[in-house]
Amino acid sequence: MSEDPYKVLGVARDASQDAIRKAYRKLAKEAHPDLNPGDKKAEDRFKSISAAYDIVGDADKRARFDRGEIDASGTERPSQQNFYRQYADADGGGRYQSSAGFDDFADISDLFSDMFQRGGRGGGAGRGPRQMRGQDLRYQLPVDFLDAVNGAKRRVTMPDGKTLDIAVPPGTRSGQTLRLKGKGAPGVNGGPDGDALVEIQVGGHPLFERDGDDIVVELPISIDEAVLGGKVAVPTITGKVNLTIPKGASSGQTLRLRGKGVPAGKDRAAGDQRVKLKIVMPAGIDEDLETFMKSWRESHAYNPRTGMKE
Repeated sequence: MSEDPYKVLGVARDASQDAIRKAYRKLAKEAHPDLNPGDKKAEDRFKSISAAYDIVGDADKRARFDRGEIDASGTERPSQQNFYRQYADADGGGRYQSSAGFDDFADISDLFSDMFQRGGRGGGAGRGPRQMRGQDLRYQLPVDFLDAVNGAKRRVTMPDGKTLDIAVPPGTRSGQTLRLKGKGAPGVNGGPDGDALVEIQVGGHPLFERDGDDIVVELPISIDEAVLGGKVAVPTITGKVNLTIPKGASSGQTLRLRGKGVPAGKDRAAGDQRVKLKIVMPAGIDEDLETFMKSWRESHAYNPRTGMKE
């Protein structure tokens, strides 16, 4: 018998879905087979954690579990104690309105026939075991920033220990879930297999930030490049390109590289790369630069803060 999913995840029965999600992520990361190679106990714990989250991580399944309609493995529970009431309610309660005992039933076999057809669990003249869809298996996949932006293929270990090749589409965002049809738990009694639900977690990058479909990068430039302009090599998500710095550039000024952002997708155009300039002074101010700037200030002084309000 499967363990109580609330106990497996270490959450209260009235915990919010967000609290359940956070608990799952923490535990799944600790027990993931990729981080515990060869550890059978960790692998079994990971499977248990994933199975528990499949039940209470889904609001509908959680509600059915709390009502006792399914057990901790997601299997339908037989509604024995409520059967007669359900049977009576099936036609508005008319079957129990007579005081003549079983006289309302033309044939007692009609009752059992109806029971088997409704429950799907009878034998003999019944319809046989009910087919049930397999459980969906949930998985979190950490993906590097550039792999998420440009697209990549990854091989991961699923909760049941199987390996699965996953294609991460270009432009994938953190939190996006990829549904892999039929890659979940096997169906019961010939039912369809469940799906694998892979939630993508995109990591950060030391240079790039994503803003919508644009990529933003800060570019340090020297004081002479700011004054005189020139061409400077700029990193992009697909490699370096040359960018023209205009004469008289200022820190904070943003230049745009068209089409160098997130690649185009089915329903979107390619984004741009926005390059924010940042003037960086030399590590040390030598005598020549100091003398030049003093002379320049005497004849070309200006106030860049004009217009600022106190």
